[in-house]
Amino acid sequence: MLTTLAIVFVFGSMVMIHELGHYMVAKWIGVKVIEFSFGFGPKIVGYQGKETLYALRVIPLGGFVKLHGMDAEVDANGQAVIAPSHDSRSFMNKPVWQRMAVIVAGPIMNFVLAIILFVGVFAYLGIPAPGNTNTIGSLVSGKPAAASGIQPGDKILAVNNELTPNWTRLTEVIHAKPDQVLNLTLERDNGKQHQTVALKTEKDAQTGQGMIGIAPEIIYTHASIFQSTGFGLVRTVDFTKFIMVTLVQMITGKIPAEVGGPVMIAQEIGKGAREGLANLLSLTGVLSIQLGLINLFPIPALDGSRLVFLLIEGVRGKPLKPEKENMIHLVGFVLLMALMIAVTYKDVLRLFDKAG
Repeated sequence: MLTTLAIVFVFGSMVMIHELGHYMVAKWIGVKVIEFSFGFGPKIVGYQGKETLYALRVIPLGGFVKLHGMDAEVDANGQAVIAPSHDSRSFMNKPVWQRMAVIVAGPIMNFVLAIILFVGVFAYLGIPAPGNTNTIGSLVSGKPAAASGIQPGDKILAVNNELTPNWTRLTEVIHAKPDQVLNLTLERDNGKQHQTVALKTEKDAQTGQGMIGIAPEIIYTHASIFQSTGFGLVRTVDFTKFIMVTLVQMITGKIPAEVGGPVMIAQEIGKGAREGLANLLSLTGVLSIQLGLINLFPIPALDGSRLVFLLIEGVRGKPLKPEKENMIHLVGFVLLMALMIAVTYKDVLRLFDKAG
């Protein structure tokens, strides 16, 4: 139940804030908004405003905005019609720069959502920084420390009987002993348990230092709303850079193209929800950045491709024929759905591999 609610919250908030961006700018430039809906599928309930239908639909995993004149509409007789060329409220009759503003507003709002969420987390928890104690904060899966049975929260009191009272000294001792067996004296459960664990360090390929796969505990310090805002902006920029670099490396083949689909994302959302609200909000922020970036890619059926068509129109002085543009979007949509199915299939296979 918790995972389901978390999935609805994450997908719903990301997509709705995206559509809200389109909606607000469309209203601002005078485009008639026919419908603003939360969810997809059949309508559950709706409110008909002066010109806009506000609706709640069955599948609560996003939403959409329908703009007058952006696509063919259906009249009272069920016939597809295009907004008249003289209709000033039509999306297609607005200047190119205004239409581009409507399109780009969606992805921009995804970045705004990420900033708001990160600021909220920092304001609530404080500013995180690695501590200088000898307490282990986390472990790297598959590394010597994790394989030896060491747990987060353990204190490493000594290495080969050499005292390690803080993280600085602890890492100095471990780094100096690559490919060597170490005896670690541990304290667990606030001093209730003491034990010695033997493990062999790995040699880092770049630095040549000894590594066992541990990270320090994170210490949170109180921050004002101004400090939290600054850190939220920095965190958003850092994640944006990281995601862009990772995508470029995958496209160029420098790193494996490990792409997760809806199943994997749902798993991560469920995990984030179980780890607490702060983790769930941070994960939502990261996913919102990804959604904003991907939507800016010049891929048919995404906002990025619409921006490309508008740019071409601005250069040519006239738009492409609607039939051609719609066909490109349709082909792009079909390819995106095929990719989504393939990635989902891969996710399901991963689940079966783990179960086996």
